[in-house]
Amino acid sequence: MIVRLFPCLVLGILALPVYAAEPKTAEPSTPKPAPTSVSAKDYSANLMSLYGESRLEDPRVIAAYARAQAGKEHQREAFGSLLPQITANAGGNRIKQSNEITDQIYNSENYSVSLSQVIYNKAAWENYQKYKSVAKQLLSESEEAQAEATVDLVQRYFTALAADDELELVQAERRATQKNLDRISALYEKQFAMITDVLDLKARVDVLAAQEVDARNQVSLSRVALSEIVGRPVKEKLSRVRGDVDLKVSTESLDTWVSFGVAQNPSLKATESALAAAEAALREGKGGHYPTLGVSLSAQNTNEGYNNALAPKTDSYVAGLQLSVPIYSGGSTSARVRGLYQDQISAEQQLEATRRQIVKEITNAYLTADSSVEKIRANRNALSSAEQSSIASEKAFTYGVVNAVDVLTSVQNEFKARRDLLKTQYDFITNLFILNRWAGKLSGESVESVNVWLSNNSKTDPSPDRKTKNE
Repeated sequence: MIVRLFPCLVLGILALPVYAAEPKTAEPSTPKPAPTSVSAKDYSANLMSLYGESRLEDPRVIAAYARAQAGKEHQREAFGSLLPQITANAGGNRIKQSNEITDQIYNSENYSVSLSQVIYNKAAWENYQKYKSVAKQLLSESEEAQAEATVDLVQRYFTALAADDELELVQAERRATQKNLDRISALYEKQFAMITDVLDLKARVDVLAAQEVDARNQVSLSRVALSEIVGRPVKEKLSRVRGDVDLKVSTESLDTWVSFGVAQNPSLKATESALAAAEAALREGKGGHYPTLGVSLSAQNTNEGYNNALAPKTDSYVAGLQLSVPIYSGGSTSARVRGLYQDQISAEQQLEATRRQIVKEITNAYLTADSSVEKIRANRNALSSAEQSSIASEKAFTYGVVNAVDVLTSVQNEFKARRDLLKTQYDFITNLFILNRWAGKLSGESVESVNVWLSNNSKTDPSPDRKTKNE
């Protein structure tokens, strides 16, 4: 009886044609009904649940949101300088006055209300325009930070999932190789096998044992990286890709995706707002050469006269205009304008660099996604061939046609094909998020739509045991 113990990857989850469009339009072809209950043993964290936690715990997201809120308040602060400024004052004095004629002590009171309003102040107006652009910039940067954090979460999630897969695959390959070693050892004792075959298999078992130690360490390291974003230890199993998902190929062209990115990417919007802020700052600096005009109104009630003398209570009302014309400030205003002009040039170049980066990233992601379907198909064929080769090698070995080294090689090739398929699958999903991120289409709905591709418990096994008919 031949005992074979090979992990068999569910091929259906790897039959994923590339979908370069927004994930929310991809739906499973035959969705499974939701389970009525999930035991603690079977429960696994999915991408959406970790995404929800990261929105509340990721310091990058929280800090970016706080900066966006601060930007709004700074804009309101700058706008306040353009509105009327009203001040009320009240005071009282105890006065002793002595001279040749009189010697008296008395109390004085004064009350006043004043209002000032800017009529023309170019610098103050452009300062408000600058902070309005800065507020938009910070808001776009907050959106970009959320998108970047989402992609980072997805990458770490599938890195952790790949580490789990690698550990299970190494363990399964070790069990399968050990099974063959036991069989070869039994044949060697009967002098039906060579000692070199036994030693080769034993060496492979020892190598797999060392790889298992490294795989366990990678599982721990990947979970630590995931915990950094979520803000808590992630010890539960991770949901795996379901086997009933059918994706569609995007019908949009590369030029269409580039147009999406140029129009919607939050990073590009942030640099556009930064340029607008730099232009407003330059106009504000030039405003230092312009005159300012303002109006003021005041009302006062006091019983204190000239030289603190006691006087009858008097109401005074004053209205005035203030015109200020800058003449010379030591050249500081002109120097500031020249510096702000260089800041504007820097912002223009940063905008161009960001635009070029977006075109590059979208092109890379799109072409990678477009080629993924062929890569997945090729890897599926490679796995199918490797499985058949492994089965044929074992049968041929029983008839003495091949040696143990050939069997060992076929086993290694099969597991390599499984690893390649898993990597292609995870790279595909990660690349999908990257494409949507640079196109400015990544959102919580995108995460939720991808989350339906994941199983809701740990029953989806990347390496189920496969037994031959001879066993």
